[in-house]
Amino acid sequence: MEDEIQLISDGSGVAVIGEAGVVEAFLAGQGLESRPLDLPRLGTMLSTGGAVAQAGSEVAAQSGRWVKLTKESASLVKEHGLRESKKSGLSTGVIKGPKGQVKGFVEFARSPGSLLGNPAVLAGAAGMMAQLAMQQTMDEITDYLDAIDRKLDDVLRAQTNQVVARVDAVDLALREAMSVRASVGRVSEVTWSKVQATSSTILETQAYALRQLSDLTDKLERTRRIGDLAKAVTEAQGEIDKWLSVLARCFQLHDAVAVLELDRVLDADPDELDRHRLGLQAARRERLDLFSRCTERLSTRLAAAGHTANARVLLHPSRSPATIEAGSEVRTSILQFHDALGIDREPEAVEARRWRTAASEVRDRAVAGGAEGLGSVRRAGGETLQRARSATGKVASRLPRTRSGTDTDE
Repeated sequence: MEDEIQLISDGSGVAVIGEAGVVEAFLAGQGLESRPLDLPRLGTMLSTGGAVAQAGSEVAAQSGRWVKLTKESASLVKEHGLRESKKSGLSTGVIKGPKGQVKGFVEFARSPGSLLGNPAVLAGAAGMMAQLAMQQTMDEITDYLDAIDRKLDDVLRAQTNQVVARVDAVDLALREAMSVRASVGRVSEVTWSKVQATSSTILETQAYALRQLSDLTDKLERTRRIGDLAKAVTEAQGEIDKWLSVLARCFQLHDAVAVLELDRVLDADPDELDRHRLGLQAARRERLDLFSRCTERLSTRLAAAGHTANARVLLHPSRSPATIEAGSEVRTSILQFHDALGIDREPEAVEARRWRTAASEVRDRAVAGGAEGLGSVRRAGGETLQRARSATGKVASRLPRTRSGTDTDE
């Protein structure tokens, strides 16, 4: 198997498995950044006896790297024609070529040395890939939270700290569990017992943040006057940043729990690992969809406020641009939140109309309307004159005719 590279894609990333030098050369040739896939740890966890134990030792001898699925890395899946399994949702395949140079696709059935033909190995590798994808998102959320923390003023930061104090305790417990996991290579029953009840605290904080964002949206919907609208949107900026950061924090902790949960299932009931992985992925998608619906409703309200401000820019030349500018900054915050969590939706953008542009449009409409009105007057005048002439003719036809000269009685 010196020239074989085995590929697995789960829709979030691609695992590249094979001899270390070949894997490194292949990824370097593709120009892709990667993270290590800890196959020795997977091999140890699979070494429980029989054929699985043999597969575990073979896995431990391999090198693996994980690549986040982007436009560039997605070409691996497309270029090498990986085969998708409807049961597992995984796309898999084997390529051959010295030093990572591809020489065509080889199906599993034709590759007797392929580790991917073993269901336990495949499920274990897929579970580790899911963990790496979540850890990648967790790192990106940390960067996002650091940026938001620098953006918030002292008052908002203090308010945020009060809200997330409970989830900070959850974070400490999860960090401790992660540290033990890294040391011993597994999540024991004792370690899991310390963190398995933390999800309820995360969910409570998440629900509170969603409620606060919903209330802000409702407030914007109730505001009609442009002066009040400008004030409401401006004041909402910091609040929205605050609650979006709380949601991101909750999402990050959900992923941390899921990483530990997959290890626990692999250790306690390996046969359930694949189904559990798919269940966690479904729950994660639902969570993202919930967040997306919340931000989409907020974005729609902000866009409506922007359109209202544009329509009234002549009457409110200073407040209207301020409303749109504040809405634009909130839109940027929502985009940053979406990028950190991997939500592929972009809120509507509204550009501010300049006062002169609005005035010119009004003038042009007035001129066009005036010309049309003048034409209507002319047409109406012509029709009135014609009707008057017609009426005069009819009256004259009914009058008695007289002889020329002086009339006399007979």
